Amino acid sequence: MDRIDATRLGSTALPAEALDAGTPSDRQPAQALDIVFIEDFLGETVIGIDTSELHVPQAVRMNLTIGVPSLKACVTDRIEDTINYAAVRAALHELLATHGVKLLEALAEKVAQCLIRDFGAHWVRVAIAKPAKFDDVKAVGVVIERRRPAASSAAYAWASLGAGLIPGQPN
Repeated sequence: MDRIDATRLGSTALPAEALDAGTPSDRQPAQALDIVFIEDFLGETVIGIDTSELHVPQAVRMNLTIGVPSLKACVTDRIEDTINYAAVRAALHELLATHGVKLLEALAEKVAQCLIRDFGAHWVRVAIAKPAKFDDVKAVGVVIERRRPAASSAAYAWASLGAGLIPGQPN
């Protein structure tokens, strides 16, 4: 399996109050996160708002910080129990070839959601830069942070409120 079992990691979700309390560095989470990172990933993509950027691929650099609850791989030493860097790398190359967005912010959001949805991340920091956008600037870019949505017990509570009130309907 190339991608981590997101359902398995999703079952160890942090409580909502921990998810809303900021990044792992500025709070004490209810459950520790292990951090996996990919530094200075280089790829090419068509992205931008200037006419000159809309047809020719340009270089982008990404730094990814991926937080997951205590990785089983620390004990099992099995790739299936952690983030597979090669699978993330392949997913990034695929995304760069197909994303269809113009802004780095939108591309960063797509990367973050891919890491959360497909790789089981609970918290991510995605930094994307165009290293050669201007002659007098080393790089321009964005940094975003996203968290896995908290599993809501409220939906279950609302659904069960009316259970048994309609005759002939199952509870």
